[in-house]
This record gives sequence, structure tokens and C-alpha cells, in this order.
Amino acid sequence: MAALPNDRLMVAIASRALFDFEEENRLFETGDDQGYMALQMQRLDQPAAPGVAFSLVQKLLAFNRDRPRVAVVILSRNDPVSGMRVFRSAQHHGLTLERGVFTRGESPWRYLRPLQAQLFLSANETDVRSALAAGVPAARVLPHARQASDAHPDELRIAFDGDAVLFSDEAEQVFQRDGLAAFQQHEIDRAARPLPPGPFKPLLDALTRLRLSTPETGMGLRTALVTARGAPAHERAIRTLMAWQVPVDEAMFLGGWDKGPFLAEFEPDFFFDDQTRHVENAASHVPAGHVDAGTMNGR
Repeated sequence: MAALPNDRLMVAIASRALFDFEEENRLFETGDDQGYMALQMQRLDQPAAPGVAFSLVQKLLAFNRDRPRVAVVILSRNDPVSGMRVFRSAQHHGLTLERGVFTRGESPWRYLRPLQAQLFLSANETDVRSALAAGVPAARVLPHARQASDAHPDELRIAFDGDAVLFSDEAEQVFQRDGLAAFQQHEIDRAARPLPPGPFKPLLDALTRLRLSTPETGMGLRTALVTARGAPAHERAIRTLMAWQVPVDEAMFLGGWDKGPFLAEFEPDFFFDDQTRHVENAASHVPAGHVDAGTMNGR
């Protein structure tokens, strides 16, 4: 039997993150298990519309043009019968998905361990929290968020917040406890000291490796750091990325301004942030997900 590949970016995604199953999900959440299954069977030949993370997955799979580099696995609370519609919808939209785990209402996050996933996307808050606690980069997608722009079909674009996402929330704790002046002095004093890694550092590392394949695949990769930090606290963030030897193409130090309008110009396929207000602000412009980590989330 084949072993799990350890040289690929492994992405696990719930069906609601990949496809628009919001109407069906409303029935699922009433507890009418049989009714939900019957509705999915009625719509078996009706492809589901793309969901919030569809563009992200579509472009990640495009890196497999000459050889396998990315694996995407459906990890869903759906039942196996409803899983047939997920696979049929993927086939209709040209997504090469071969693997899925369907748990009929039970939390599927425990299967992230054998998958060795470097990203988990779900609309279920509990599953995302469990994944993060297990050390897997995970975000709760906002199903109502705007779909990704189609302006960059051959370039994957991903935007990250800094503190509690790419970096630890060490500095955020100082800000929340002692205020802005203390935060700025803390970061000035430690400008040359790299921040500890945050929950999404493994994903950034995986994307850095994927970036090396762009000449062979024809796919580009562009990343952005979009943070509420401003000068002088910007320097420690930049020096941290330099110390990690991971490139970030754009950096926006917004000093507390709303991120949404800036993200609208960057046009990412997905944006990750730990603060719900920033995620909600971004969601009216771009696909966005909440990273339930750090002191702002009581972690």
C-alpha cells in the first residue's frame, strides 16, 4: 500500500468551504439527518456552486500540472451518501479530487493527524479550534464572504495577518495589557529578535517550497502580510521574515486602519486573520477566514 506523500502541500477542506451548500446546511442544522440526505440525493446530478475557498483550491491544484505537488482531501461532517454529490460537483468544475473522509455529523478533525495536513478550512468553529489545538494551521471560513476575483487566473494570491497568525501573539499580549506605547517600545527594543512562529508558519513554509515550482507549472504565487502594525513596530515583523528566509511579496502596515479596502486591491484568493472584526471587514471584499488563536480569542 502507498504511504502518504511527505513532499506535497496537504490541504484538508470541508465541503461547505469548497462549495455553496448553505441551503442544504440549514436543513442539516435542524437535525433532520434523513431529510438532508434525501435533499442531497435529489440534487445528486445538480453541481453545487463554488464556495468561498473554491478559487484557492482550484489554483493550488493547478500546481500539479507536471507532477503532484499539492493534495486536497475533503474532510466533512457530511454523510457518505452526500459525499457523492461533493465528488460529482468537483468533477463538474474540473477539480481533481480523489480522497475524502465523511463522518455523518461527527467531528472529522482527528483525521488531520494521519493526513499530516498543513491547512484545514471549515465553516465549523469547533472543528477549527480542535485543529489549531492539535497544531494544524486552520481557519473558519465565512460562507457569506465575497468570492475571489478572476483577474489573476495564473497566480495564487494569499494574504496573512501577522500577530497570532504568521507570528505568535507575544507582542499582542503586551498591547492588550499595557497599551500602544508599551507595545511600540517592546517592539523597538526587540527589533532584531525574531518573533516566535505563529500557527500559520507551517503553511507559509509550504508555500515557500511551492514557489520554487512556478517555472515548471506556469503558476505564479504572490503573498502579502496585511497587519494592523505600523511604524516603528514594522521592523521586527520584516526582520522576522528575513530570519525565517521566507519571501513575502507585499507588506501593508496599516496602523489600525480597516484592511478590507486594501485587500480588495490585492485581490487574494484567501485572507487569514485572528480578529473577527478584521475578518468581517475583509469578507465584504475578499474570501476570508478566522484563525481562532491568540489572546484576542481567549487562547
